[in-house]
Amino acid sequence: MTTQELQLDNLQWITDSRQVGEQASAAQLGNTVFFAIQGEHHDAHDFIGELYQKGSRHFVVERAALTPDRRVEFMAYPDAQFIETDSSLQMLQMLASEHRRQFRIPIIGITGSNGKTIVKEWLAQLLADDFVVAKSPKSYNSQLGVPLSVHQLNESHTLGIFEAGISKSHEMQALEAIIRPTIGIFTNIGTAHDEGFRTHKQKIAEKLRLFIHSGTLVYCADYTQIDEEVNMLLKAVNAHMRFITWSLTGKSAVYQATLQQDQLSISGPSGNFTLKLPFTDPASVEDLIHCIVTMLTLRVLDADSLQSRLNRLRPVSMRLELKEGINNCVLIDDSYNNDVAGLQLALSFLHQQSTRKHRAVILSDVLQSGQQEDDLYEQVASLIGANSVDQFIGIGPVVSRNRRFFADNSVFFDTTDQFLTTFPVNNLRDSDILVKGARPFSFERIVNRLQRKVHGTLLEINLDALTHNLNYYREKVGSDTKIMVMVKAFAYGSGSAEVAQLLQFHRVDYLAVAYADEGVSLRQNGIELPIMVMNPAPETFTTLLEYNLEPEIYSIRMLREWADFVTRSAQPETPVSAPSLFHLKIDTGMHRLGFLESEIPIVVDYLKNYPHLQIATVFSHLVGADEAQFNSFSQHQYETFLRATAELEAGLGYRPMRHLLNSAGIVRFSEYRLDMVRLGIGLYGVESSQIEKDAVRPVGTLHTVISQIKTVPAGESVGYSRRGVLDHDARIATLAIGYADGYDRRLGNGVGHVWVNGTRCPTVGSICMDMTMIDVTKASAAEGDDVIIFGNEIRITELAQQMGTIPYEILTGVSERVKRVFFKEGN
Repeated sequence: MTTQELQLDNLQWITDSRQVGEQASAAQLGNTVFFAIQGEHHDAHDFIGELYQKGSRHFVVERAALTPDRRVEFMAYPDAQFIETDSSLQMLQMLASEHRRQFRIPIIGITGSNGKTIVKEWLAQLLADDFVVAKSPKSYNSQLGVPLSVHQLNESHTLGIFEAGISKSHEMQALEAIIRPTIGIFTNIGTAHDEGFRTHKQKIAEKLRLFIHSGTLVYCADYTQIDEEVNMLLKAVNAHMRFITWSLTGKSAVYQATLQQDQLSISGPSGNFTLKLPFTDPASVEDLIHCIVTMLTLRVLDADSLQSRLNRLRPVSMRLELKEGINNCVLIDDSYNNDVAGLQLALSFLHQQSTRKHRAVILSDVLQSGQQEDDLYEQVASLIGANSVDQFIGIGPVVSRNRRFFADNSVFFDTTDQFLTTFPVNNLRDSDILVKGARPFSFERIVNRLQRKVHGTLLEINLDALTHNLNYYREKVGSDTKIMVMVKAFAYGSGSAEVAQLLQFHRVDYLAVAYADEGVSLRQNGIELPIMVMNPAPETFTTLLEYNLEPEIYSIRMLREWADFVTRSAQPETPVSAPSLFHLKIDTGMHRLGFLESEIPIVVDYLKNYPHLQIATVFSHLVGADEAQFNSFSQHQYETFLRATAELEAGLGYRPMRHLLNSAGIVRFSEYRLDMVRLGIGLYGVESSQIEKDAVRPVGTLHTVISQIKTVPAGESVGYSRRGVLDHDARIATLAIGYADGYDRRLGNGVGHVWVNGTRCPTVGSICMDMTMIDVTKASAAEGDDVIIFGNEIRITELAQQMGTIPYEILTGVSERVKRVFFKEGN
């Protein structure tokens, strides 16, 4: 390692150029180092010039990415420091490993299939009275997330808690070198990431590599495979390790535990304890016992102390939620967490998802940072300033007495109550508002005050699932093929502006909408990507030009109307500086819209008279891309399209981008990918070819609530026209959803099922406009309980089959009166 490399430890590490706000100062950026990583979907070296112009001066670059043109470009930045390496990620990991070795404090490393983040967050809460804790933000447990997490360690910390996740073989070795846990926790083993390993045993063995230098390992002996692999492998490489096992089934273990309702009795070397658990679902019980055993291992022994700390535990929010607020605001709800690393993530999300004119941040005191107060709030203020925040609101005595670091228009309150009673919330208008607070400040009350009130049915949109699906299709087509994403019809029911913001953040190439007003809405919400309008009309041509929208042209009549309009609109005294772009549709067999192959010479001859018009893309649509029975016709369409586009290119003297494939076509006919593909239903979690249906993740989960439950005897009827006649005494629940919300009438009378606390429950009687009745006789259900209409538990494809329709209809049928909540998971 060179001297230059060693100096990087004192800088802030950046791995994504999009983390930098527009108004970040040169001084702020001068204190950062950008690690340019060539990823599967983006090459971060492309954005070095942009960062340099903003003020960044320190860059780690990969030799393989340094083409001759790039070397010439970087030579033009004389005051920049470039460090060349074979792998920027590996250098980041190496630097984090060196940073970790500076600390001689207990470090808890956590791995397993599930529960890593919960155990980490709960341990941090439970041990806050005894230690100054550094921990992974959210679920930062990947090859990139772990080094960024460990780099937080400073001289004030007395305990570190970091989680590590792997998805394939040979990944844990690098993470072990970074974390070097003195105490290990193996939570459990399940099916997550099974595809990356040959067997469960291999996956367990790979995860156990995290603990090869640990002094203590905590795990549940009831997981037989974990117990066997620990005894076979780990004891052989670390003979001096202490194994602190526990069991709920009576299996031989250091600690024996029994559970009766919410009472946990646990006995072992530290004594006998009976504790009341705050959560009793099986997953939470397992996570809590891991925490309790770890605390006993750390000699937090007093039963009263253990119980009082358990009583303070709250559910862990592992995601950032986007919610509709009052006064045309959007809320980013992170109301249960506040640490510096988490603040960086939340501000990045605020920057990514900005759709309103202004940005505001409501922030509580940052607890357990391990930093000197002056240093901490100077850093917080710097982060706020670097992310173009217009209004900062600080809540808490500590942030209030450090107001000197923040902008003059910032306001401060000592308590949440003071804010709620004195701050004029109606002053927050047309703003994206990040609400981020430590648990003692009860910021959920602020979110409740600022959130727009609607009825209990909501559609949750998982932005990380959208990103996963986008990347899945990107891998299918490769980096040389562009992607146009369909966001028409309210983004297939998912919410156009928010989805488009995510797609713009991930740098897709084009968006497509059905009508001009959809494109206008996207422009008004800050979308700058090129947008194709698929159903333009002459009366909207003015709007198209005003908002830089590009029409689809599909007939000679429309081509003439568009050419005449553009020509008339040009200022006679102003020469045309840029061509007017449009998209030409070819009819290769759909026979819906588009030019026939025989009409291409007419198009060419006509356009020769209008050099200021230019075809941006030429495209067609496969009739049966998702069905093998139409393979020969798909090939016929492809060949027709190639002939038509070749004739077009020869006549015009240039080649527009060509695109033919939809979501199913990307999977089944990747050889037809050409210059661009159009991604639609696949982005939203439906792999319509059904060849790789588990490769995409469901994006939307439609929830509602139980309004009332009553017992109805056999022989009685339920609902309109007495269609739901009961053949048994039944508990009937009425749900706050009906066909006006998008729950189709075809799902009535037992055709449809919903998910209630782990049980599938059938519909009873006809679906009403605003309500639906279901049979919860076999379910554990109470009034106010959450009910899932579709999501992971009940797939949209299943509902479509029950209704005799296609998933598109279900997605687009969710009414706009249903509240959308967008969230980003913890990673």
